[in-house]
Amino acid sequence: MTSPKRTERVTLKDVARVAGVSDISVSRVMRRAPNISDGLRDKVIQAANDLGYTPNRLAGALKTANSNLVAVVVPSMSNEVFPEVLDGIDSVLSANGLSAVLGISKYDPDREVEAVRELLAWSPMGLILTGLNASAAVTRMVEAQGIPVVQIMDTDGTAIQSAVGISHSAAGAAAADFLLDRGYGAPGYVGAWGERPARSRIRREAFAARLAERGAPLQGYKILPGQSSAPLGAEALASLLSEHPGLDSVFFANDDLAVGALFHCMANGIRVPQDLALLGFNGIAIGSATPTKLTSISTQRFRMGVEAAKLLIDNDPDSPKTVDLGFSFTDGASV
Repeated sequence: MTSPKRTERVTLKDVARVAGVSDISVSRVMRRAPNISDGLRDKVIQAANDLGYTPNRLAGALKTANSNLVAVVVPSMSNEVFPEVLDGIDSVLSANGLSAVLGISKYDPDREVEAVRELLAWSPMGLILTGLNASAAVTRMVEAQGIPVVQIMDTDGTAIQSAVGISHSAAGAAAADFLLDRGYGAPGYVGAWGERPARSRIRREAFAARLAERGAPLQGYKILPGQSSAPLGAEALASLLSEHPGLDSVFFANDDLAVGALFHCMANGIRVPQDLALLGFNGIAIGSATPTKLTSISTQRFRMGVEAAKLLIDNDPDSPKTVDLGFSFTDGASV
């Protein structure tokens, strides 16, 4: 494997100089020591982000070498999507004498920066990120360490180096065609997490655009701020139907939400799909075990992890790759 060119590592002294504070102040901020003013912390973090600074936890041991670790940052572990991706990553890493270390971002850009900074402090041989919307601070840290990076889930956008995932704009348009081609003309949409993952917004906007293009505009949508879950899906659908009682179909940002919506329909005498069609996204296993099998857009999460790890190990810095794995519709009964 050929790695990108490593630049000279930014030091704590560099951060102190740019921030205009002492070395010990930088050290205290990076260690999250107590009794630090917001002003000092903001000044140090801004300087660290601008410089692409990461601590070196291996100083005195492996000062220039990378470890056998691969840093992986995902937004959540609360549903089946990311554990399956991680299983795929691990299947390749373990066969090559490598191990994954995990950071959780909760779809929070600032938290992602801190997770990446902490993971890079252990000098991993590579980094796997979720999504193509990495901040400038993350990009600078990666470039400063000169390690390969692969971004997963998306192909709509520009990657730092390589990427593997699907086109969410294509998936949104396909969802619209799928519903309209089956005679549903009054669709709605449900999402969660405050639609912080850009890919969810891209998918919804493509869904709405294709509906409008075909003369059946999106009738209404509900994006709740909470973490995606079945209970939230039930809550969101109830709210959406109270505002738009004429809906005949709903596309969901993921299957967790759709499964909750299905149970809401069962509890309230709403026949699926006769009264309301439900279309999920991701094709997770629970959707095939519900009383009415969930129709969903299925993605290849395990294979996504496998391909991401292979791209990382076989990295060619002069020839980054984008791998689009595509998607398919499950053979469900809710549409």
